[in-house]
Amino acid sequence: MTTTTTPTESPAAPPAEPGAGAVLLHGLRTNVRQYGMLFALALIVLLFGFWTDGALLRPGNISNLLQQNGYILILAMGMMIVIIAGHIDLSVGSVAAFVGAISAVMMIEHDLPWGVALAISLVIGALAGAWQGFFIAYLGIPSFIVTLAGMLLFRGLTQITLEGQSLSPFPGGFQNLAKGVVPEAGPAWSIPLPFTLHLDLGFIELRTDAIGPYHNPTLLIGIAVVALLIVREVRDRRRQRAYELEVLPRNIWLLKCVAMVAAVAAFTLTLASWHGMPVIMLIVCGLLLVLGHVMRNAVVGRHVYALGGNKAAAKLSGVKDKRVTFLVFVNMGVLAALAGCVFAARLNSGTPQAGLNFELEAIAAAFIGGASMSGGVGTVLGAIIGGLVLGVLNNGMNLVGIGTDWQQVIKGLVLLAAVGVDVWNKRRAGS
Repeated sequence: MTTTTTPTESPAAPPAEPGAGAVLLHGLRTNVRQYGMLFALALIVLLFGFWTDGALLRPGNISNLLQQNGYILILAMGMMIVIIAGHIDLSVGSVAAFVGAISAVMMIEHDLPWGVALAISLVIGALAGAWQGFFIAYLGIPSFIVTLAGMLLFRGLTQITLEGQSLSPFPGGFQNLAKGVVPEAGPAWSIPLPFTLHLDLGFIELRTDAIGPYHNPTLLIGIAVVALLIVREVRDRRRQRAYELEVLPRNIWLLKCVAMVAAVAAFTLTLASWHGMPVIMLIVCGLLLVLGHVMRNAVVGRHVYALGGNKAAAKLSGVKDKRVTFLVFVNMGVLAALAGCVFAARLNSGTPQAGLNFELEAIAAAFIGGASMSGGVGTVLGAIIGGLVLGVLNNGMNLVGIGTDWQQVIKGLVLLAAVGVDVWNKRRAGS
């Protein structure tokens, strides 16, 4: 009797986990638009920082840059949501001008309190958005046609309201929406240093013998933002692990958190060393938190992405496409009204020429920030990044003396490059 023994095979070794570098490279490749625009913004800031001998990064200029571009950032967030839903809005500049004109009439000719006038202005913006949203959502007329008609209609109403004349001035409280800063609170303080600190980075030079004085409320806001970022990152990481999703290696995740905290701290200290945080930045940050949460976590936000990604599939899944589209344009109307009030407050005048090319700036900011022509792609934060790219470009080119003709050429090339990256990324993913 013969006995045969079968050799036992040793179990296969588990596949080696990818290294930190491989995970980081994979993340960059799969999020090329999001990270690419962030890197582009940092590169533009450094470039103009060197080119202007640090003038771009001075606290006063940064505060001025935020105040100059606040209304574009507000419009860009609304436009991003409209584009995600698969639509476009060409009327936002005219709506902003019309609401700015109405607010001027209410406050200057009828002496209405600025808070009441602002609330009525936002309601008018919501009604303008609802009017256009009705034709788009319930009558099925393409958004391009409806908002093109709205652009002409509200531009004409602006001229009629103001009778071709500008109205000014606005009350001081209303002007603070665009030009004010957070009021100081608490005692002024500084920490003397036993030596003179001298830092020369080539594009910016710092020489001081004390830390401070700083704007106290701005410091508190910065600390709150840092705490919020850390809590969100920890919560998101725990949630990903609970659902057994891929997470960044611990070292890279910690490095990401340190980088975010350092960026917020540097930005906060820069503003706190000047007159404090601009009021318009608080408004933009509040909108970013609310709209970002809605688009990321709320049911209506997920429905907006679903409609933009595949409208037929979304309808079969039970998404109320007409209601969602209607709400998207109501939201855009409110944000256009707010942007119109902010722009009027900055000019300290309601003028018939307000709002010209606002829609083009908002659309450009949305596409630079990661929106896709086909819809279903983009984030509210991306709209902010796109708006800041345009704002830094405008501010930097003005500081170095580049003419408005070449500024238009450069911004057009930047927009073309951003959309080109989107097309390339889709082709690469498809192949």
